[in-house]
Amino acid sequence: MLNSLEQELSEMIIETCRVAGPLLHEVTPDAALIGPDSPYGLDSLDAVEIVVAVQKTYNLRIDSQESSRQVLQSLRSLAEYISCHRA
Repeated sequence: MLNSLEQELSEMIIETCRVAGPLLHEVTPDAALIGPDSPYGLDSLDAVEIVVAVQKTYNLRIDSQESSRQVLQSLRSLAEYISCHRA
């Protein structure tokens, strides 16, 4: 079950990356966001869109490629990053 921030992020990802179909039953907090195991079906170009959307929406920066790789592992890791770095 997703917490409110994870749910908000999931909805933002679906809208930003134009993901087709309802995914609520497939998405868990620890599911991969990017790659072949992602219930969203996202790739590295989608990752860039997510980073930009997060930076605009939450007014925070995800700096290096290594950081973004870790932050974008799952909804849980993204939500934790936002919670810890929110202004």
